[in-house]
Amino acid sequence: MYAILDIETTGGAFDEEGITEIAIYKFDGHQVVDQFISLVNPEKPIQPFVVNLTGINNKMLRNAPKFYEVAKRIVEITEGCILVAHNSSFDYRILRTEFRRLGFDYERKSLCTVELSQKLMPEQESYKLGKLVRALGIPMSDRHRANGDALATVQLFKMLMAKDTKKEIIQNTIKSDIPTKLSTRLLNILDGLPSETGVYYIHREDGEIIYIGKSKNIRKTINQHFTGNSQKAKKIQLEVHAVSFEKTGNELIALLKEQEEIRQNQPRYNHTRKSNIFNYGLRAFMNGTGYTQLQVERARKEIQYLTTFKHYNEAKKTLFKITEEHGLCQKLTGLHRSEAQCLLYDMDECYGACINEEPVEKYNVRVERVLQQYSFQSKDIVILDKGRDIDERSAILIQNGEYKGYGFVSLNHQVNNLSVLRSIITPMANNADVRHLIQAYLRKRKVLKIIELNA
Repeated sequence: MYAILDIETTGGAFDEEGITEIAIYKFDGHQVVDQFISLVNPEKPIQPFVVNLTGINNKMLRNAPKFYEVAKRIVEITEGCILVAHNSSFDYRILRTEFRRLGFDYERKSLCTVELSQKLMPEQESYKLGKLVRALGIPMSDRHRANGDALATVQLFKMLMAKDTKKEIIQNTIKSDIPTKLSTRLLNILDGLPSETGVYYIHREDGEIIYIGKSKNIRKTINQHFTGNSQKAKKIQLEVHAVSFEKTGNELIALLKEQEEIRQNQPRYNHTRKSNIFNYGLRAFMNGTGYTQLQVERARKEIQYLTTFKHYNEAKKTLFKITEEHGLCQKLTGLHRSEAQCLLYDMDECYGACINEEPVEKYNVRVERVLQQYSFQSKDIVILDKGRDIDERSAILIQNGEYKGYGFVSLNHQVNNLSVLRSIITPMANNADVRHLIQAYLRKRKVLKIIELNA
Protein backbone atom coordinates (compact mmCIF):
# COMPACT_ATOMS: atom_id res chain seq x y z
CA MET A 1 0.00 0.00 0.00
CA TYR A 2 1.23 3.48 -0.87
CA ALA A 3 0.48 6.96 0.47
CA ILE A 4 1.10 9.37 -2.40
CA LEU A 5 1.38 12.91 -1.09
CA ASP A 6 2.35 16.48 -1.73
CA ILE A 7 3.04 19.22 0.81
CA GLU A 8 3.17 23.00 0.43
CA THR A 9 5.11 24.99 3.04
CA THR A 10 5.73 28.52 4.25
CA GLY A 11 9.31 28.53 2.96
CA GLY A 12 12.09 29.86 5.15
CA ALA A 13 15.15 28.48 6.90
CA PHE A 14 15.91 24.75 6.85
CA ASP A 15 13.80 22.81 9.38
CA GLU A 16 11.87 25.95 10.29
CA GLU A 17 9.24 25.68 7.52
CA GLY A 18 5.63 25.01 8.41
CA ILE A 19 3.04 23.09 6.39
CA THR A 20 0.39 25.22 4.68
CA GLU A 21 -1.38 22.50 2.68
CA ILE A 22 -1.26 18.69 2.46
CA ALA A 23 -2.85 16.14 0.11
CA ILE A 24 -2.54 12.38 0.59
CA TYR A 25 -3.95 9.68 -1.68
CA LYS A 26 -3.89 6.11 -0.35
CA PHE A 27 -3.13 3.92 -3.38
CA ASP A 28 -3.24 0.11 -3.42
CA GLY A 29 -1.18 -0.18 -6.60
CA HIS A 30 -4.28 -0.06 -8.80
CA GLN A 31 -6.68 2.56 -7.48
CA VAL A 32 -7.08 5.25 -4.84
CA VAL A 33 -8.84 3.79 -1.78
CA ASP A 34 -8.75 6.80 0.58
CA GLN A 35 -7.74 10.45 0.53
CA PHE A 36 -7.07 13.42 2.80
CA ILE A 37 -6.74 17.02 1.61
CA SER A 38 -6.50 20.06 3.87
CA LEU A 39 -5.11 23.53 4.28
CA VAL A 40 -3.03 23.83 7.47
CA ASN A 41 -2.46 26.87 9.65
CA PRO A 42 1.35 26.95 10.10
CA GLU A 43 1.17 29.56 12.88
CA LYS A 44 3.89 31.55 11.13
CA PRO A 45 3.91 33.90 8.10
CA ILE A 46 4.33 32.62 4.54
CA GLN A 47 7.31 33.86 2.54
CA PRO A 48 6.22 36.27 -0.26
CA PHE A 49 7.79 34.17 -3.04
CA VAL A 50 5.76 31.16 -1.82
CA VAL A 51 2.55 33.20 -1.94
CA ASN A 52 3.32 34.11 -5.55
CA LEU A 53 4.15 30.47 -6.39
CA THR A 54 1.18 28.71 -4.74
CA GLY A 55 -1.45 31.40 -4.38
CA ILE A 56 -1.85 30.43 -0.70
CA ASN A 57 -1.74 33.48 1.58
CA ASN A 58 -1.89 34.10 5.33
CA LYS A 59 -5.54 35.17 5.22
CA MET A 60 -6.61 31.86 3.63
CA LEU A 61 -5.02 29.93 6.51
CA ARG A 62 -6.38 31.96 9.41
CA ASN A 63 -9.25 29.53 10.11
CA ALA A 64 -7.55 26.38 8.80
CA PRO A 65 -6.81 23.54 11.28
CA LYS A 66 -3.39 23.57 12.95
CA PHE A 67 -1.06 20.63 12.34
CA TYR A 68 -1.79 18.96 15.69
CA GLU A 69 -5.48 18.87 14.69
CA VAL A 70 -4.79 16.87 11.49
CA ALA A 71 -1.84 14.81 12.78
CA LYS A 72 -3.97 11.81 13.84
CA ARG A 73 -5.60 11.60 10.41
CA ILE A 74 -2.19 11.70 8.71
CA VAL A 75 -0.92 8.88 10.93
CA GLU A 76 -4.01 6.77 10.21
CA ILE A 77 -4.08 7.20 6.43
CA THR A 78 -0.34 6.48 6.07
CA GLU A 79 -0.26 3.54 8.54
CA GLY A 80 1.31 0.49 6.86
CA CYS A 81 2.02 2.52 3.71
CA ILE A 82 5.13 3.48 1.78
CA LEU A 83 5.22 7.26 1.30
CA VAL A 84 5.51 8.26 -2.36
CA ALA A 85 6.27 11.83 -3.42
CA HIS A 86 8.03 13.80 -6.13
CA ASN A 87 11.28 14.61 -4.27
CA SER A 88 10.17 12.52 -1.29
CA SER A 89 13.17 13.49 0.87
CA PHE A 90 11.68 17.01 1.15
CA ASP A 91 8.09 15.96 1.96
CA TYR A 92 9.19 13.23 4.38
CA ARG A 93 11.58 15.62 6.17
CA ILE A 94 8.85 18.24 6.56
CA LEU A 95 6.39 15.68 7.95
CA ARG A 96 8.93 14.30 10.43
CA THR A 97 9.81 17.83 11.54
CA GLU A 98 6.15 18.66 12.26
CA PHE A 99 5.63 15.44 14.19
CA ARG A 100 8.89 15.95 16.11
CA ARG A 101 7.53 19.32 17.31
CA LEU A 102 4.60 17.34 18.77
CA GLY A 103 6.97 14.90 20.47
CA PHE A 104 6.03 12.04 18.10
CA ASP A 105 8.57 9.94 16.18
CA TYR A 106 7.00 9.53 12.73
CA GLU A 107 8.67 6.85 10.57
CA ARG A 108 7.63 5.44 7.20
CA LYS A 109 9.43 3.88 4.27
CA SER A 110 9.52 6.17 1.23
CA LEU A 111 9.87 6.17 -2.56
CA CYS A 112 10.83 9.13 -4.74
CA THR A 113 9.19 9.50 -8.16
CA VAL A 114 12.02 11.78 -9.29
CA GLU A 115 14.55 8.98 -8.76
CA LEU A 116 12.21 6.34 -10.23
CA SER A 117 11.56 8.53 -13.30
CA GLN A 118 15.28 9.08 -13.85
CA LYS A 119 15.84 5.33 -13.72
CA LEU A 120 12.84 4.16 -15.75
CA MET A 121 12.57 7.08 -18.20
CA PRO A 122 16.17 8.25 -18.74
CA GLU A 123 15.27 9.93 -22.04
CA GLN A 124 13.23 12.75 -20.45
CA GLU A 125 14.60 16.29 -20.73
CA SER A 126 13.34 17.41 -17.31
CA TYR A 127 12.23 15.67 -14.12
CA LYS A 128 10.46 18.66 -12.59
CA LEU A 129 6.90 17.53 -11.96
CA GLY A 130 5.19 20.08 -14.21
CA LYS A 131 7.45 19.53 -17.20
CA LEU A 132 7.58 15.77 -16.76
CA VAL A 133 3.82 15.18 -16.62
CA ARG A 134 3.33 17.57 -19.56
CA ALA A 135 5.81 15.53 -21.62
CA LEU A 136 3.96 12.34 -20.68
CA GLY A 137 0.53 13.74 -21.51
CA ILE A 138 -0.70 13.47 -17.91
CA PRO A 139 -3.45 16.04 -17.22
CA MET A 140 -2.63 18.48 -14.44
CA SER A 141 -4.52 21.29 -12.74
CA ASP A 142 -3.64 23.52 -9.78
CA ARG A 143 0.12 23.33 -10.23
CA HIS A 144 1.98 24.09 -6.98
CA ARG A 145 -1.11 23.24 -4.96
CA ALA A 146 -0.98 20.07 -2.89
CA ASN A 147 -4.03 18.40 -4.41
CA GLY A 148 -3.10 19.09 -8.04
CA ASP A 149 0.50 17.96 -7.59
CA ALA A 150 -0.50 14.85 -5.59
CA LEU A 151 -3.06 13.78 -8.21
CA ALA A 152 -0.47 14.18 -10.98
CA THR A 153 2.00 12.13 -8.89
CA VAL A 154 -0.60 9.34 -8.57
CA GLN A 155 -0.85 9.11 -12.37
CA LEU A 156 2.92 9.33 -12.75
CA PHE A 157 3.49 6.58 -10.17
CA LYS A 158 0.91 4.37 -11.91
CA MET A 159 2.84 4.82 -15.16
CA LEU A 160 6.18 4.12 -13.45
CA MET A 161 4.83 0.86 -11.99
CA ALA A 162 3.82 -0.23 -15.50
CA LYS A 163 7.28 0.67 -16.86
CA ASP A 164 9.05 -1.22 -14.06
CA THR A 165 9.37 -4.49 -15.99
CA LYS A 166 11.95 -5.83 -13.53
CA LYS A 167 9.32 -5.32 -10.79
CA GLU A 168 11.82 -3.73 -8.39
CA ILE A 169 9.17 -1.42 -6.88
CA ILE A 170 6.77 -4.20 -5.99
CA GLN A 171 9.50 -6.63 -4.85
CA ASN A 172 10.82 -4.06 -2.38
CA THR A 173 7.26 -3.38 -1.24
CA ILE A 174 6.56 -7.08 -0.65
CA LYS A 175 9.81 -7.37 1.30
CA SER A 176 8.68 -4.60 3.66
CA ASP A 177 5.19 -6.02 4.26
CA ILE A 178 4.30 -7.56 7.62
CA PRO A 179 4.09 -11.38 7.29
CA THR A 180 0.69 -13.00 7.55
CA LYS A 181 -0.03 -16.04 9.71
CA LEU A 182 1.02 -19.26 8.00
CA SER A 183 -2.24 -21.05 8.80
CA THR A 184 -4.38 -18.56 6.87
CA ARG A 185 -1.91 -17.02 4.42
CA LEU A 186 -3.24 -18.66 1.22
CA LEU A 187 -6.82 -17.63 1.94
CA ASN A 188 -5.72 -14.14 2.88
CA ILE A 189 -3.77 -13.85 -0.37
CA LEU A 190 -6.79 -14.96 -2.43
CA ASP A 191 -9.06 -12.45 -0.70
CA GLY A 192 -7.00 -9.57 -2.06
CA LEU A 193 -7.01 -10.69 -5.71
CA PRO A 194 -9.36 -9.50 -8.48
CA SER A 195 -11.30 -11.64 -10.95
CA GLU A 196 -9.93 -9.56 -13.81
CA THR A 197 -7.44 -9.83 -16.68
CA GLY A 198 -3.79 -9.13 -15.96
CA VAL A 199 -0.36 -10.42 -15.01
CA TYR A 200 0.37 -11.82 -11.55
CA TYR A 201 3.62 -12.27 -9.61
CA ILE A 202 4.13 -14.90 -6.92
CA HIS A 203 6.67 -13.79 -4.29
CA ARG A 204 8.72 -15.41 -1.57
CA GLU A 205 9.05 -13.74 1.85
CA ASP A 206 12.16 -11.80 0.76
CA GLY A 207 10.21 -10.30 -2.17
CA GLU A 208 11.82 -12.47 -4.87
CA ILE A 209 9.45 -13.31 -7.73
CA ILE A 210 9.33 -17.08 -8.16
CA TYR A 211 6.58 -17.26 -10.80
CA ILE A 212 4.97 -14.92 -13.35
CA GLY A 213 1.74 -15.72 -15.17
CA LYS A 214 -1.12 -14.10 -17.06
CA SER A 215 -4.81 -14.76 -16.67
CA LYS A 216 -8.24 -13.56 -17.71
CA ASN A 217 -9.29 -14.22 -14.07
CA ILE A 218 -6.34 -13.70 -11.73
CA ARG A 219 -8.08 -14.93 -8.60
CA LYS A 220 -9.28 -18.15 -10.26
CA THR A 221 -5.83 -18.93 -11.65
CA ILE A 222 -4.05 -18.32 -8.33
CA ASN A 223 -6.60 -20.58 -6.64
CA GLN A 224 -5.59 -23.29 -9.12
CA HIS A 225 -1.94 -22.79 -8.15
CA PHE A 226 -2.87 -23.12 -4.47
CA THR A 227 -4.97 -26.28 -4.96
CA GLY A 228 -2.82 -27.99 -7.62
CA ASN A 229 -1.10 -31.34 -7.02
CA SER A 230 1.82 -31.03 -9.44
CA GLN A 231 5.36 -30.80 -8.11
CA LYS A 232 5.62 -27.17 -9.22
CA ALA A 233 2.28 -26.26 -7.58
CA LYS A 234 3.35 -27.86 -4.28
CA LYS A 235 6.67 -25.97 -4.29
CA ILE A 236 4.85 -22.68 -4.95
CA GLN A 237 2.39 -23.41 -2.12
CA LEU A 238 5.27 -23.93 0.31
CA GLU A 239 7.21 -20.82 -0.71
CA VAL A 240 4.52 -18.24 -1.53
CA HIS A 241 4.37 -15.27 0.82
CA ALA A 242 2.46 -12.78 -1.34
CA VAL A 243 0.92 -12.34 -4.78
CA SER A 244 1.02 -8.98 -6.52
CA PHE A 245 -0.67 -8.23 -9.82
CA GLU A 246 -1.12 -5.67 -12.56
CA LYS A 247 -4.43 -5.33 -14.34
CA THR A 248 -4.03 -4.95 -18.11
CA GLY A 249 -7.63 -4.55 -19.27
CA ASN A 250 -7.17 -7.00 -22.13
CA GLU A 251 -5.42 -10.29 -22.83
CA LEU A 252 -3.01 -9.04 -25.52
CA ILE A 253 -1.21 -6.67 -23.12
CA ALA A 254 -1.15 -9.49 -20.55
CA LEU A 255 0.46 -11.86 -23.08
CA LEU A 256 3.13 -9.31 -24.04
CA LYS A 257 3.88 -8.32 -20.43
CA GLU A 258 4.10 -11.92 -19.30
CA GLN A 259 6.58 -12.88 -22.00
CA GLU A 260 8.81 -9.82 -21.54
CA GLU A 261 8.86 -9.96 -17.74
CA ILE A 262 9.61 -13.68 -17.64
CA ARG A 263 12.54 -12.95 -19.96
CA GLN A 264 13.81 -10.13 -17.75
CA ASN A 265 13.22 -11.69 -14.32
CA GLN A 266 13.66 -15.41 -15.09
CA PRO A 267 11.62 -16.68 -12.11
CA ARG A 268 12.70 -20.09 -10.87
CA TYR A 269 9.36 -21.83 -11.54
CA ASN A 270 8.73 -20.47 -15.03
CA HIS A 271 9.76 -22.86 -17.77
CA THR A 272 12.54 -21.37 -19.91
CA ARG A 273 11.68 -21.80 -23.59
CA LYS A 274 14.50 -22.82 -25.88
CA SER A 275 12.58 -22.43 -29.15
CA ASN A 276 10.08 -20.10 -30.79
CA ILE A 277 6.45 -20.18 -29.66
CA PHE A 278 5.38 -20.74 -33.28
CA ASN A 279 6.24 -23.53 -35.73
CA TYR A 280 4.69 -22.49 -39.05
CA GLY A 281 4.73 -19.30 -41.10
CA LEU A 282 2.77 -17.84 -44.03
CA ARG A 283 5.15 -16.55 -46.71
CA ALA A 284 4.56 -14.57 -49.91
CA PHE A 285 6.79 -14.92 -52.98
CA MET A 286 6.63 -14.30 -56.71
CA ASN A 287 6.57 -17.38 -58.97
CA GLY A 288 8.13 -17.71 -62.41
CA THR A 289 5.09 -16.30 -64.20
CA GLY A 290 4.82 -13.18 -62.01
CA TYR A 291 1.93 -14.23 -59.74
CA THR A 292 2.39 -13.64 -56.01
CA GLN A 293 1.96 -16.96 -54.25
CA LEU A 294 1.16 -17.65 -50.60
CA GLN A 295 2.63 -20.66 -48.85
CA VAL A 296 2.54 -22.20 -45.39
CA GLU A 297 5.85 -23.73 -44.37
CA ARG A 298 7.90 -24.79 -41.38
CA ALA A 299 9.14 -21.55 -39.80
CA ARG A 300 12.77 -20.58 -40.35
CA LYS A 301 14.52 -17.93 -38.24
CA GLU A 302 15.98 -16.04 -41.20
CA ILE A 303 12.54 -15.32 -42.76
CA GLN A 304 10.06 -12.68 -41.61
CA TYR A 305 6.62 -14.14 -42.27
CA LEU A 306 3.33 -12.38 -42.92
CA THR A 307 1.94 -14.17 -39.90
CA THR A 308 2.88 -17.21 -37.85
CA PHE A 309 1.11 -20.17 -36.23
CA LYS A 310 1.64 -22.72 -33.48
CA HIS A 311 0.01 -25.58 -35.37
CA TYR A 312 -0.23 -26.60 -39.02
CA ASN A 313 -4.01 -27.09 -38.88
CA GLU A 314 -4.43 -23.49 -37.64
CA ALA A 315 -2.25 -22.26 -40.51
CA LYS A 316 -4.17 -24.26 -43.11
CA LYS A 317 -7.53 -23.09 -41.76
CA THR A 318 -6.41 -19.45 -41.96
CA LEU A 319 -5.13 -19.94 -45.52
CA PHE A 320 -8.47 -21.44 -46.60
CA LYS A 321 -10.22 -18.39 -45.09
CA ILE A 322 -7.88 -15.95 -46.88
CA THR A 323 -8.34 -17.78 -50.18
CA GLU A 324 -12.13 -17.64 -49.90
CA GLU A 325 -12.39 -14.03 -48.66
CA HIS A 326 -10.07 -12.59 -51.33
CA GLY A 327 -10.97 -14.83 -54.25
CA LEU A 328 -7.52 -16.36 -54.55
CA CYS A 329 -6.48 -19.46 -56.42
CA GLN A 330 -6.09 -22.65 -54.35
CA LYS A 331 -3.21 -23.77 -56.51
CA LEU A 332 -1.31 -20.54 -55.87
CA THR A 333 -1.97 -20.79 -52.12
CA GLY A 334 -0.73 -24.39 -51.99
CA LEU A 335 -4.10 -25.80 -50.94
CA HIS A 336 -4.61 -27.77 -54.17
CA ARG A 337 -1.67 -29.49 -55.79
CA SER A 338 -2.19 -30.00 -59.50
CA GLU A 339 -0.39 -29.48 -62.79
CA ALA A 340 -3.67 -28.22 -64.27
CA GLN A 341 -6.38 -25.90 -62.95
CA CYS A 342 -7.43 -25.82 -59.30
CA LEU A 343 -10.72 -27.17 -57.92
CA LEU A 344 -12.24 -23.69 -57.58
CA TYR A 345 -11.74 -23.03 -61.32
CA ASP A 346 -13.97 -25.99 -62.16
CA MET A 347 -16.60 -24.51 -59.80
CA ASP A 348 -16.32 -21.02 -61.41
CA GLU A 349 -14.88 -19.62 -58.16
CA CYS A 350 -11.34 -19.05 -59.48
CA TYR A 351 -10.56 -16.53 -62.22
CA GLY A 352 -7.90 -18.73 -63.81
CA ALA A 353 -4.60 -17.67 -62.26
CA CYS A 354 -3.80 -21.39 -61.90
CA ILE A 355 -3.61 -21.74 -65.71
CA ASN A 356 -2.26 -18.21 -66.37
CA GLU A 357 -5.68 -17.07 -67.60
CA GLU A 358 -6.28 -14.20 -65.16
CA PRO A 359 -4.06 -11.11 -65.69
CA VAL A 360 -1.13 -11.11 -63.25
CA GLU A 361 -1.72 -7.49 -62.16
CA LYS A 362 -5.38 -8.11 -61.36
CA TYR A 363 -4.63 -11.20 -59.23
CA ASN A 364 -1.70 -9.58 -57.43
CA VAL A 365 -3.86 -6.61 -56.36
CA ARG A 366 -6.00 -9.00 -54.31
CA VAL A 367 -2.91 -10.67 -52.81
CA GLU A 368 -1.59 -7.21 -51.89
CA ARG A 369 -4.73 -6.66 -49.80
CA VAL A 370 -3.83 -9.81 -47.87
CA LEU A 371 -0.28 -8.53 -47.34
CA GLN A 372 -1.60 -5.22 -46.02
CA GLN A 373 -4.00 -7.00 -43.66
CA TYR A 374 -1.55 -9.49 -42.19
CA SER A 375 1.85 -7.81 -42.36
CA PHE A 376 3.24 -5.05 -40.09
CA GLN A 377 6.22 -4.53 -42.38
CA SER A 378 7.02 -0.81 -42.81
CA LYS A 379 3.81 0.17 -40.97
CA ASP A 380 3.43 2.81 -38.25
CA ILE A 381 0.33 1.89 -36.28
CA VAL A 382 -1.21 2.07 -32.81
CA ILE A 383 -3.42 -0.80 -31.64
CA LEU A 384 -6.03 0.57 -29.21
CA ASP A 385 -8.01 -1.70 -26.92
CA LYS A 386 -9.70 -1.74 -23.51
CA GLY A 387 -7.67 -0.32 -20.62
CA ARG A 388 -7.61 -1.00 -16.91
CA ASP A 389 -10.46 1.43 -16.20
CA ILE A 390 -13.58 2.42 -18.11
CA ASP A 391 -12.11 5.78 -19.21
CA GLU A 392 -8.72 4.36 -20.21
CA ARG A 393 -7.37 2.65 -23.35
CA SER A 394 -4.33 0.46 -23.90
CA ALA A 395 -2.01 1.41 -26.77
CA ILE A 396 0.49 -0.83 -28.56
CA LEU A 397 2.94 1.10 -30.73
CA ILE A 398 4.38 -0.40 -33.93
CA GLN A 399 6.86 1.76 -35.87
CA ASN A 400 8.28 0.77 -39.24
CA GLY A 401 6.94 -2.72 -38.63
CA GLU A 402 8.68 -3.09 -35.25
CA TYR A 403 6.93 -3.50 -31.91
CA LYS A 404 8.06 -0.65 -29.62
CA GLY A 405 6.01 -1.31 -26.50
CA TYR A 406 2.68 -0.64 -24.81
CA GLY A 407 1.14 1.98 -22.55
CA PHE A 408 -2.16 3.27 -21.24
CA VAL A 409 -3.82 6.48 -22.40
CA SER A 410 -6.86 8.44 -21.28
CA LEU A 411 -6.79 11.36 -23.72
CA ASN A 412 -6.89 11.45 -27.53
CA HIS A 413 -3.91 13.79 -27.77
CA GLN A 414 -1.76 11.18 -26.04
CA VAL A 415 -2.34 8.85 -29.01
CA ASN A 416 -2.15 11.42 -31.80
CA ASN A 417 1.06 13.05 -30.51
CA LEU A 418 3.82 10.57 -31.35
CA SER A 419 6.44 12.12 -29.05
CA VAL A 420 4.03 11.93 -26.08
CA LEU A 421 3.07 8.37 -27.05
CA ARG A 422 6.73 7.29 -27.12
CA SER A 423 7.17 8.67 -23.59
CA ILE A 424 4.09 6.91 -22.26
CA ILE A 425 4.82 3.44 -23.62
CA THR A 426 6.88 0.89 -21.73
CA PRO A 427 9.66 -0.09 -24.18
CA MET A 428 9.70 -3.79 -25.03
CA ALA A 429 11.92 -6.10 -27.06
CA ASN A 430 10.91 -6.64 -30.69
CA ASN A 431 11.32 -10.21 -31.88
CA ALA A 432 9.59 -12.95 -33.86
CA ASP A 433 7.77 -14.25 -30.78
CA VAL A 434 6.25 -10.83 -30.09
CA ARG A 435 5.10 -10.46 -33.71
CA HIS A 436 3.52 -13.91 -33.46
CA LEU A 437 1.63 -13.01 -30.27
CA ILE A 438 0.25 -9.79 -31.77
CA GLN A 439 -0.66 -11.25 -35.17
CA ALA A 440 -2.20 -14.40 -33.69
CA TYR A 441 -4.28 -12.30 -31.30
CA LEU A 442 -5.53 -9.99 -34.07
CA ARG A 443 -6.50 -12.98 -36.22
CA LYS A 444 -8.71 -14.42 -33.50
CA ARG A 445 -10.06 -11.38 -31.63
CA LYS A 446 -11.22 -7.87 -32.36
CA VAL A 447 -9.62 -4.79 -30.81
CA LEU A 448 -11.28 -1.39 -30.41
CA LYS A 449 -9.30 0.37 -33.14
CA ILE A 450 -6.11 0.27 -35.21
CA ILE A 451 -4.79 3.74 -36.12
CA GLU A 452 -2.32 4.22 -38.96
CA LEU A 453 0.01 7.04 -37.87
CA ASN A 454 1.24 7.82 -41.38
CA ALA A 455 -2.24 7.81 -42.88
